[in-house]
Amino acid sequence: MDTYQLVWDRPSRDSAGSMPLGNGELGLNVWAEEGGDLLFYLSRTDAWCENARLLKLGRVRVKVGESPLGAARPFAQVLDLKQGEIRLQAGEVRLCLWVDAHRPVARVEVEAPFPVAVQVELELWRQTARALEGRERLSAYGLCDAPFPVIADPDDLLEAGPGRLAWCHHNRRSVWPQIMAIQGMGEWAARAQDPLLHRTFGGLIAGEGLVRTGPQALRSEAPRRRQLIEIHTHTGQYLEPAAWLAALVGQAAAGPPAEEAQVAHRRWWAGFWSRSHIHVSGTPEAETVSRGYALQRFVTACGGRGAYPIKFNGSIFTVDSREPDEPYDADYRRWGGPYWFQNTRLAYWPLLGSGDFEMLHPLFRMFADGLPFARACTQRYFGHEGAFFPETMYFWGAYATDNYGWQREGKHPSQVDNTYIGRYWQNNLELVALMLDYVRYTGDARFAAQTLLPLAEELVGFYPAHYGRDAQGRLRLDPAQSLETDQQVVNPAPDIAGLQWVLEALLMLPQISAAQQEKWRQLRASLPPLPVGPSPEGEVLLTAGEVLAPPANSENPELYAIFPYRLFGVGRPGLELARRTWAQRRYPGNNGWRQDDTQAAMLGLTGEAARMLAGRFADHHPGSRFPAFWGPNFDWTPDQCHGGNGMRALQAMLVQEEAGRVHLFPAWPAAWEVEFRLHVPEGVVEGSYRPGGTPTGRLSGGAGQALQVGAPQ
Repeated sequence: MDTYQLVWDRPSRDSAGSMPLGNGELGLNVWAEEGGDLLFYLSRTDAWCENARLLKLGRVRVKVGESPLGAARPFAQVLDLKQGEIRLQAGEVRLCLWVDAHRPVARVEVEAPFPVAVQVELELWRQTARALEGRERLSAYGLCDAPFPVIADPDDLLEAGPGRLAWCHHNRRSVWPQIMAIQGMGEWAARAQDPLLHRTFGGLIAGEGLVRTGPQALRSEAPRRRQLIEIHTHTGQYLEPAAWLAALVGQAAAGPPAEEAQVAHRRWWAGFWSRSHIHVSGTPEAETVSRGYALQRFVTACGGRGAYPIKFNGSIFTVDSREPDEPYDADYRRWGGPYWFQNTRLAYWPLLGSGDFEMLHPLFRMFADGLPFARACTQRYFGHEGAFFPETMYFWGAYATDNYGWQREGKHPSQVDNTYIGRYWQNNLELVALMLDYVRYTGDARFAAQTLLPLAEELVGFYPAHYGRDAQGRLRLDPAQSLETDQQVVNPAPDIAGLQWVLEALLMLPQISAAQQEKWRQLRASLPPLPVGPSPEGEVLLTAGEVLAPPANSENPELYAIFPYRLFGVGRPGLELARRTWAQRRYPGNNGWRQDDTQAAMLGLTGEAARMLAGRFADHHPGSRFPAFWGPNFDWTPDQCHGGNGMRALQAMLVQEEAGRVHLFPAWPAAWEVEFRLHVPEGVVEGSYRPGGTPTGRLSGGAGQALQVGAPQ
């Protein structure tokens, strides 16, 4: 891991020069200002405000001694991936920052060879209520067209006793009732708990020997050689901030000493990096790919173990925007607080190969928790059984209201104004596919019975309940759409491929009942064929059985049969058909949510996969100093679907498994040296290759699968 350690020998101009740090729930953006101080933003995955925006907690400034840290020489800021720490040397002063891997607390350790005074300042920018106007409303997406002002409320400073600073954001109101009423679910909401109202989040800053010097400042009572600063954080729903503070104070008192906590913290990170790795070298492009993979996996770990899933549009590492026409604070992100499944999923597919299984659970939990609402919404909108989740949704399962539509006079509750997502339901099948793979990789029978099957029963069951049959008795998906691109179709390819893939996998589960087996066998037998048609080069996969309108976006729906639904690929029938289709795709691309490099790897197209992947991992935000802050692309910086796509593509170039066989090096460039350890269903595969040598591989476990080692090209 020392290969990927970042060392900066000069301070940064502003937050665009920050490094990320986190424990999966609590995240920091850390930088030292030129000629100034150490600063960091604090973020949590569950800091949802009254408008369902995911906010920062605040910003902290640390001063040491009388001289500015950023002006001291020598200067070095080191991101130690191996231990999950940032170390800073400014002259003779040393600082270490880490976010406890097991508790929501950030620590700053200051050491010097002589006594120094340390000052800590809390910086809050949400000081008064203000309306979000113009383009800034995008950070409250879902409310952009709301017929009422979108007010961002201020934070609260709290009295926490001598030598402590405490603050919070307390939601005294909530847009949830209005959203639910507009979407025809007001009666259901009246019986449910508002997830935003009284949600309270913030922190407590403390340290031995610190005294208050102002409402938002602490300072060493006397200079000392070593100073520990702790920032404890907490989120919960409380009627009053005082009750939240009492819970936070109790939480802070219950933790172990910092020295003991740091030992456990470093042990967690050592275990994380030992699960899996991919180290690539041999060419400059190979080294760029290797670094991009390692840094993206680190960013995912820093923001991927929280109460809620990773936000595709910045995770918890957004900073002050410097984009043209978007000069906003660090709470700003395009597309706001809702989740786009098209984008969110791409941070999660690579977690199977990397063995980071616990990071899948926030995603699964969000949908499992939202199932009662989704079931009730389906009954309200369509009057039938089953359930669906919108492609763009708030964390409780409702549409982003800007997409659903604010003007409802004369409209049926099922009518969605935004045609890009009005009948976009294949996301539900992909969720089930991801869960099925999780069960295959982990053998988690309890999850299969308690989470996967209840969701699969409803989400798969939506299709036969919603659609009729054709003259041959086959399911006819009409009216339908093929992703966001082809919005008026019959029998869309992604939905058919998804149903084929998911039903085949469900029927192999030992946990299903005889009734479920019979029902799913009948449904599988009734599916329409995957759409195929002629082209000048030969037969190709089509976006749908019938396309009734021009395209409106730039996806390649026909390629969903390659990924995420692996009906075609190395070692599977129809490889040439799939390759012809990929070669003739309408919208080539390798940035953001475009998944061409993953699909090329799945098809064994080595040169194309390597070229696109190298370009992807070289393309970070030009204004960001940290080389894995990709974007904004279609979303925001750091773009998590961009990095997740890169991780999945690299894994697929090395390892693919289907039908009882594990293929090694199915799309590996002969000029790239590699050593790797990755997970496969109920097993681990390790391998290595040097240019000019013989590739090697070893499979441990793997549920009786055979290993096939290919030849790099």
